Amino acid sequence: MAALAEPELIQLEQSLSAAVEAQQLSPAADHNLRPWLREPYFAEYRPQLVELIQANNFAELDRLFWEKIPFGTGGRRGPMGDLGSATINRRTIAESAYGLGVYVKQTVGEKRWRAVIACDTRNRSDEFTRVSASVLAALGFEVFCFSQPRSTPELSFAVRHLECDTGIMITASHNPPADNGFKAYWSTGGQILAPHDKAIIQCVDTAGEIAQVDFDEAVRAGSIQLIDHDVDDAYLAAVKAISLSSARTISALFTPLHGVGETSVYRVVREAGFTGVRLYEPQCAQDGNFPNVPDQLPNPERPAVFQPAIQAAQGTDVALILASDPDADRLAAAVRDSAGVFQTLTGNQMGVLLTDYILGKRKAQGTLTPRHYVVETLVTTPMIAAIAKSYGVRAIDDLLVGFKYIAATMDAEGPDEFVFGTEESLGYLSGTYARDKDAAVAGLYALELAAELQAAGKTLVDRLDELYEIHGVYLEDQVSITCPGPQGNQQIAKMMQTFRQQPPEKLGDIRLTRVLDYQRHEIRAVPSNARIADLPQPSGDLMIAEGEINECQVRFALRPSGTEPKIKFYLFVHRPALRGGAVGGRELAVEVMAQARAVVRGWASSV
Repeated sequence: MAALAEPELIQLEQSLSAAVEAQQLSPAADHNLRPWLREPYFAEYRPQLVELIQANNFAELDRLFWEKIPFGTGGRRGPMGDLGSATINRRTIAESAYGLGVYVKQTVGEKRWRAVIACDTRNRSDEFTRVSASVLAALGFEVFCFSQPRSTPELSFAVRHLECDTGIMITASHNPPADNGFKAYWSTGGQILAPHDKAIIQCVDTAGEIAQVDFDEAVRAGSIQLIDHDVDDAYLAAVKAISLSSARTISALFTPLHGVGETSVYRVVREAGFTGVRLYEPQCAQDGNFPNVPDQLPNPERPAVFQPAIQAAQGTDVALILASDPDADRLAAAVRDSAGVFQTLTGNQMGVLLTDYILGKRKAQGTLTPRHYVVETLVTTPMIAAIAKSYGVRAIDDLLVGFKYIAATMDAEGPDEFVFGTEESLGYLSGTYARDKDAAVAGLYALELAAELQAAGKTLVDRLDELYEIHGVYLEDQVSITCPGPQGNQQIAKMMQTFRQQPPEKLGDIRLTRVLDYQRHEIRAVPSNARIADLPQPSGDLMIAEGEINECQVRFALRPSGTEPKIKFYLFVHRPALRGGAVGGRELAVEVMAQARAVVRGWASSV
């Protein structure tokens, strides 16, 4: 569409100003929208934009432009659309690739820049991959592009393996089908961290006319190189090389939830010798609509995703069901217990089991020293640190939410001493082949542990009980409250501000004693909210309130999600080990956790 005539442009802008005055359109949306009306490089989007303004569809315009999608916990992620600064579309993807490419060139200096790009099975992922590759190639990068959908951890591996300066993963992880996203990686293979993220956004904001090469012509010319089997084989070999057991006898089902897990998790475990692992076929087809996943929500943290596979496993000898999310960086499990009932394990529970398994194997091998360490985030179960201490290794447990912080810690503390990294949202990594969580290595270890336990007449659930007897009962839960759109963003901000300024003295019968505020870097007493101590790094919009009730230690962590329009409350209850076995204290811990869930929801609804 040609540039608008000035009288028509003025009339349209007057309509926008009137909508802001009438509070039909947010000032932020008005500000973000106006360049799309005026600048020549937005010409292809202008007809649809003009149509929305002329129809006075300001609610839709607000949804499309209320923000410029930031780099959050997992890169840029949001609902797809045809236009708008607040949606994932061809322009916002091109801007992301352009900003990343320009920043890399500024940072690493003159050289032959290299980048690798992958995508998962989401709708439009291939389209956005081609856009990203075309932009980077136009900037002078040598671009390696996976010819088929691949996992996020394989992308992280490929950045290191191909000695690239940066990497891009097109994915929205476990989000609904309407979403997609852009994850940026540094030369380490880890996701972009501050200050790089803000600097890249500054480069994004300078994007005007963005040059792109023709993808197919660039492939023929060699500036974009398609990759597949060679990198696949190297990645799979790296995962299999860190196997810790020869136990392979177990019957299991694996579902990729319509994602790429068959290319990583399933190939690893089958090639490692687990012949008893079968695919759950109804959820194997690569499909961004996730048609056979309950509610079309492919988040393996939801127990509901296991129900179809559990039904299929009834009447069989299947002992374990594994599920990876669409980009196969997260892994969840459902375990058949001694009564024959399938129980889903949380990310914290699986993290505990794998931490103990890996440390136990390494201790038996004689390859552990006091310099070795495990890593977890601030909202992951404290039981990880307790287990690490029992094996005489370090636990680094003061990280913000996001596996990128675990990856950065690996490089800062030394990858050779790294043993295991875990986060509550089903993220796990061992080895040094990648710098992001990987469902493949988690699946390998989960099956090895389950096979060893089965040979001893036990299950993963039984082993968890044994660990509770040793370390005390640790229970964790999460309450997530969805607050979509600009109004939801304000609601989340209000809840964070209220808790920061007026923390409740009690939540139900749970008396709070202090609040750790990682944004203000201070520890405050409750109920006075007076500062009692400084709180060092890390820095982020996260608060942890501590309290106690009935001999149980209780913690509440709250933070805005960096990937979804949610505020998340993480709940922790610890019943210390009792003489004669800590399992006797579980009933009390369960009661306290039930109260914690209820009072958190009650507090949130009152704000």
